[in-house]
Amino acid sequence: MLSLDGLIAVCVLYVLGLFAIAFWAEKSAQQGRATWLNSPITYTLSLSIYATAWTFYGAVGSAARSGLEFLTIYLGPTLVFVGWFWVLRKVVRIGRAQRVTSIADMISSRYGKSGGLAALVTVLAVVGTTPYIALQLQSVTLSFSVFAQPGAFGSAGSGATAAWLAAGLALFTIIFGTRSLDLNERHPGLVSAIAFEAIVKLAAILAVGSFVVWGVADGPADMLARIEASAIAREPINGARWLGLTVLAGAAILCLPRMFQVLVVENSDERHLAVAGWAFPLYLMLISLFVVPIAVAGMSLPGTGDNPDLYVLTVPLSLNQDALALLVFLGGFSAATSMVIVAALALSTMVSNHIVVPLWLQLNQSGKVMGGDMRRVALMARRVSIAGVLLLGLLYYRQSGGTAALASIGLISFLGVAQVLPALMGGILWRGATRVGAALGIGAGFAIWGWLLLLPNVAETGGLIAPMLLEGPFGIAWLSPATPLGLQATDSLLTAMVLSLGVNTALFILGSLFSFPSPLERLQGAQFVNVFDHSRALRGWRGAVGTADDLLIMAQRIMGSARAGRLFADVAEGQGRDGDLPEPTPEFLERLERELAGSVGAATAHAMVAQITGAAAVSVRDLLAVADETAQIMEYSSQLEAKSEELAQTARRLREANAKLTELSVQKDAFLSQISHELRTPMTSIRAFSEILMQAELVDDAAQARFSRIIHDESLRLTRLLDDLLDLSVLENGRVTLNMDTAVLADVMDRAISAAGAEGDTRLIIKRDRAAEKVDLWTDADRLSQVFINLISNAQKYCDAEAPELTISVVRSGQGLAVEFVDNGSGIPARQEALIFEKFARLDTARGAPGAGLGLAISREVMTRLDGKLSFLPGPGGARFRVTLPMAALQAA
Repeated sequence: MLSLDGLIAVCVLYVLGLFAIAFWAEKSAQQGRATWLNSPITYTLSLSIYATAWTFYGAVGSAARSGLEFLTIYLGPTLVFVGWFWVLRKVVRIGRAQRVTSIADMISSRYGKSGGLAALVTVLAVVGTTPYIALQLQSVTLSFSVFAQPGAFGSAGSGATAAWLAAGLALFTIIFGTRSLDLNERHPGLVSAIAFEAIVKLAAILAVGSFVVWGVADGPADMLARIEASAIAREPINGARWLGLTVLAGAAILCLPRMFQVLVVENSDERHLAVAGWAFPLYLMLISLFVVPIAVAGMSLPGTGDNPDLYVLTVPLSLNQDALALLVFLGGFSAATSMVIVAALALSTMVSNHIVVPLWLQLNQSGKVMGGDMRRVALMARRVSIAGVLLLGLLYYRQSGGTAALASIGLISFLGVAQVLPALMGGILWRGATRVGAALGIGAGFAIWGWLLLLPNVAETGGLIAPMLLEGPFGIAWLSPATPLGLQATDSLLTAMVLSLGVNTALFILGSLFSFPSPLERLQGAQFVNVFDHSRALRGWRGAVGTADDLLIMAQRIMGSARAGRLFADVAEGQGRDGDLPEPTPEFLERLERELAGSVGAATAHAMVAQITGAAAVSVRDLLAVADETAQIMEYSSQLEAKSEELAQTARRLREANAKLTELSVQKDAFLSQISHELRTPMTSIRAFSEILMQAELVDDAAQARFSRIIHDESLRLTRLLDDLLDLSVLENGRVTLNMDTAVLADVMDRAISAAGAEGDTRLIIKRDRAAEKVDLWTDADRLSQVFINLISNAQKYCDAEAPELTISVVRSGQGLAVEFVDNGSGIPARQEALIFEKFARLDTARGAPGAGLGLAISREVMTRLDGKLSFLPGPGGARFRVTLPMAALQAA
């Protein structure tokens, strides 16, 4: 039999191997070589933290005690991934669009970025998950005790095993979970270690299952016969409990903090869900395939002990299969450690972002706003929170004594975290859901769950407040957890589930119907519900004056000087303020808030930006507790002011849209007239000269040649017009074929200038820096040249300066490469700037110039297909167009 010392040595080596894998993965990711980390298979394997030690060991124990009921734990997630795939995709899209960092951040961001609601969900998650962490510590401790002598280290009565395990897991999580402040940078080392552990635990359960079927039994047929003769086959099926547990397991996939962490926060590509939609149910099927055979073998073999949860381990040990037992032990160890690591990381993020950081902000509110090192506070808060969460799990395990009562805590924890389900699902499906409804529902559901399930479990394990639970508070029997509402509950879990989720949902709906959402709630509600229509945060800021310096200092404290400097420099450059701080426009404030949200959460980021700009819709105090009466009055006043401002903005947008539609109507009439003229003129010429040519006696050779040339020229003119119309149609319908290849920008520009006939044109002077154009590109040179030709031709036709000039310059930026075309004419009238890219638009400056108004529309579609952008830059002076080529075009070249 394996010795305990040898087992400990193997565990140490295994943990060192996990460290090595994590370090190697992080180093590879930093060097851009770890493409496998962003693969759908790695993503699917990370989802396997759902299968914890409770399912690795407990599924077999559940089968031995309750028959096939254990299947509900796998059936729920399978139905969600297969039948509710659209919900998972929507949640992931929202998470990426809003840069959420946790399930609490998701709820907070949806309901007006409410810090109080985020704090409530955080407390619920910690309370609901801590006993579950204790369960993982118990499972590893029990597996150690199988190999230990009574009274020695690792035995059932020794608490040192759980303490050392908790300390090691805290160290691992801190090292690989808090290396960066921005949670949306993800954790490649952590994910790679979890993926490896997923393979280990699956290999272990398949190995022992195969041994049982072909080693203990004589193959599948013999094993089926043994199952049929066992007590498992005679266990009755309770339909209500099956339905309840299936729903509960399905809810856990969305609501468990650790599952939200790997499903949403660690997701690097939404398309990975398509693979996970079938691969994760397949993984669950494989890991549950041999549960019943192992349970039957454990019940029939001598020497397997009286704890069915350990049959996975004791069956191979009873048959002297030490190597197989070691693999099984490592599988259970992997199942427990991966769950604890990710759960601690997710909970620490929530505690830091929604409790510690808001408290720090409140304590510093009376002093200088910019004081203190925010990065150090946030990182230290996460590290301390990780240690605190594991300490809570250890204390719960010590207090309970590791008794059998912990076996039921898995489902109790599931129901606890499931209290956020109505607010979560209502938030992404119903625009009318409000913060008041969410807070009422979650708070009531949390209280009912704690009273009916959590406190009785604590009382059972520690002997606490038992009289109150038995008799009800103040002797009110119908409030007793044993007889809630006077009901004699035969199944306490189902009773608590129906009451807590039922009251939760009812209060959520009623609270939402009878409360008025704030403007920010309505904006976020539209963003969440219609996330596929606009996957970016809506603008809720108004420009602030004189706050750029304070915003930069705050961003440096949270994001670091280098990263914050790059952000502010890029925005300033985009605003045309080179070498200066950017103007704090609504667009910039929105972008800054989104960047900060990845580090401190959406609610805290919103409060910090609002505190500096003086435009707070959510105060810092609101991040900590429900506002008092005075704060409520101020909030309603702010809501009315924001409502008035929103209506004014809507009216302004409607006026602008109406003006644009009027202008487009005028342009439509002008186009019909223009296109009729453009088609009729060449057709008239072709018809007239064709009729003359048919009368051969009236035409000599010289006239025949001249008339034929006129027909040919008019045919070409007609063909060019039709080509433009067809080209635009092909581009708009996405049927264009691009011939991507390496090209030099200077060569493409030379070809465009030559094709536009500008080389020998003495009227238009072209200024360019050919050396700056020596840039390699990966693009369709013909299509890019088509865009340049159109811009050069427009300058030839429309520049009204006495000495027309066209300046072509190349500008590099963080977005890629930009080529600007600027002439020295009078420019484009301000009222027609919005129409220049519309099809068939003919501006006032055209003054009878040839063309049908399709050139810029075609050029814009071409740049869109090339993943670039063609934009008009308004301002004083002549017309200024910018062709932006993406960074990918340069990197590929």
